[in-house]
Amino acid sequence: MPSSQQPRGLPGFLRRTLRNSYEQEPLDSPSSAPGTPVLPGLFSQMNNIDDGDGEAAGVVDDASKSKPRTNAAGGDGDDATTNDALQQPDIERSASGGVVNGRSKKHLRAVAFPPLPYEKGEGDSSDGNDTDSDTAARKSLSTTTTPAKSSDTPTQQPQQQQRTTKSSSTPASPKQPTPPPKSYKETQFESIINSPIISLRDLRKLCWNGIPTHHRPLSWKILLGYLPANTSRHKNTLERKRSEYRDARKQHYDIPDDSRTNSEQETLRQVLVDVPRTAPETPLFHNDRVRRCLSRLLYIWAMRHPASSYVQGINDLATPLIAVFLSGYFNGEDCLNGEIMVDVTDEMLEEVEADTYWCLTSLLAGIQDHYTSDQPGMQRMVMRLEELVNRIDADLSAHLRETGVEFMQFAFKWMNCLLLREFKLTCVMRLWDTYLSEGDGGFEDFHVYVCASFLVHFSNELQQMGFDELFQFMQNMPTDDWGDREIEILLSSAYVLSTLFGGSDAHLNVVRT
Repeated sequence: MPSSQQPRGLPGFLRRTLRNSYEQEPLDSPSSAPGTPVLPGLFSQMNNIDDGDGEAAGVVDDASKSKPRTNAAGGDGDDATTNDALQQPDIERSASGGVVNGRSKKHLRAVAFPPLPYEKGEGDSSDGNDTDSDTAARKSLSTTTTPAKSSDTPTQQPQQQQRTTKSSSTPASPKQPTPPPKSYKETQFESIINSPIISLRDLRKLCWNGIPTHHRPLSWKILLGYLPANTSRHKNTLERKRSEYRDARKQHYDIPDDSRTNSEQETLRQVLVDVPRTAPETPLFHNDRVRRCLSRLLYIWAMRHPASSYVQGINDLATPLIAVFLSGYFNGEDCLNGEIMVDVTDEMLEEVEADTYWCLTSLLAGIQDHYTSDQPGMQRMVMRLEELVNRIDADLSAHLRETGVEFMQFAFKWMNCLLLREFKLTCVMRLWDTYLSEGDGGFEDFHVYVCASFLVHFSNELQQMGFDELFQFMQNMPTDDWGDREIEILLSSAYVLSTLFGGSDAHLNVVRT
């Protein structure tokens, strides 16, 4: 390499590398490698980075690359300039910061060898002149000037672009809330109800302490005998029973009025009068569709059971069944406010009507003598209640006799409507969970013990009242703020009484003096 074209101010290893590349290919000629940038006059610009003043470090014309630079004396200053440059730090070789055409010497040094990779290793012959900024400049320049390999171009770049687009356009999905863990009771219910053959004994044992709302519809249907214990027969049973109810509806209800007898017209009139007065504090039963369903099933039940026909109070017994079976279509959601009726289809309501009819029929079969002529079953329950209260709370029983209040005056309603007018409907549902788990005697035998516990609960208040105040108190018992907790306390007290006096009528006999 001619001495006039040797760069000044460069370490020896760079000059040797430049000499080798110069012998292979002229610097100013285009590179044989595709994409390699052409650097005209680069060595001349680097030679002009000297330790002179700012004017001497200005822009150098491309023509100067063929002229050897002379010093102030007009001689050849290659050796002198090189020696002076090597004796001073790089930053002091130019008064303007070593910048030529807007490029620093370190930047131009990196530009000179863009294809050379920089790796620090055992074979690196660097003498310490390369700094971290040199490394950063080489990496930056190799990224911008060196073309990507053919294998990387079609695969890596689109993948990176695709990942960028996906991350910017797709919003982060919110974290799904973790469902609360199931209680032991729910786990037990699912284990029993999902069994191929449901154990009625185990189901009754669980239902005594309350049924979860989403399991209540199916549990009630099984406990009332509407559905068999074999779960594989549930679908066919529902289809058959609902079809039978549709036939009964066509036979008894969907007929002209002039084809009904006087007795049938009187029964229908009484049903239509009582239905609007059913559960007046529950918005669900203000809905016209629900009222029509209730009217139909009550009238059809009366026509198919002429021995008792329709008696006032049976309409109240149907309300818990309608509310529970309707909630079964919405995973046990409370539907008493009536807002859910917007989403209830006519098909759903027809199925609820049929299911309520059959379950009401099963419930009344155990207490049918309550609604026959003279209602002997009702009188029997009131007499048992009076005997029980006289045994467990003699002071209260004596006070009621002194004030002239007869048990039949307030307890008849408790037996006829099964306390539906004394409690909220949600409390009655919890009460019926236990009644149904008691088997055939739940709505008659165990109900007497519940009524006794209910009366004794207000014993202290009642013993301070006179006739008028006491009678008014009995007609409107203060239970508006009662919930499941108070009902369960009441049931526990009734259970204790049933264990003491159940099946031992002699314990109720008290010698009155």
